[in-house]
Amino acid sequence: MEEEKVVAAPEEAKAEAPATEAPKEERAPRGDRRPHGDRKGARPGKKDDRRERKEVKDDFEERVVYINRVSKTVKGGRRMKFTALVVVGDHKGHYGFALSKAAEVPDAIKKASEQARKKLYSIHLVKGNTISHEVVGKYGACNVYLKPAPEGTGIIAGGPVRAILELAGVQNVCSKVYGSRAPINIIRATNQGLDNLKSYKEMQALRSKE
Repeated sequence: MEEEKVVAAPEEAKAEAPATEAPKEERAPRGDRRPHGDRKGARPGKKDDRRERKEVKDDFEERVVYINRVSKTVKGGRRMKFTALVVVGDHKGHYGFALSKAAEVPDAIKKASEQARKKLYSIHLVKGNTISHEVVGKYGACNVYLKPAPEGTGIIAGGPVRAILELAGVQNVCSKVYGSRAPINIIRATNQGLDNLKSYKEMQALRSKE
């Protein structure tokens, strides 16, 4: 007769207390968080090299005359950049212009605007907010003819010439461009003509000598 295997009854399992979850780490409030420089991976003692350009607030108005994309061929390929021609003025006889280059269009405009404010020119306006006499500005192969006009005529001029005359404060003038049509050459020729303007007394003295 086979011996019956007696299986011992399992002992009553002791009631185990339910496992309690580990307390969650409380997040520090925003003001107590570590600054960016103290985070892991950040190099201590080194600041971000990117230059932040502050917006200049003054009485000068700026106008973008021309934007061009240029490239430089190097061993690794072509490097694309942008040039911006900007004119600034306060409508009170002061103006400036500059041509700058950068990798992005907004950076090129900001650089040109800052450089234009550093080198300003001034002209003397006569009655009717016009120039004192006829003048021809020359630069390279570009000639710009400027002629005073009576009040109410307005500015009869093309894009680059109109930009520099409006921002300088001239309201009545006639102009004509001969030769080169490059915007920077037109701007420089117009500036050369405005720079050669003489006052009424100076012109009277010159004509009396003749």
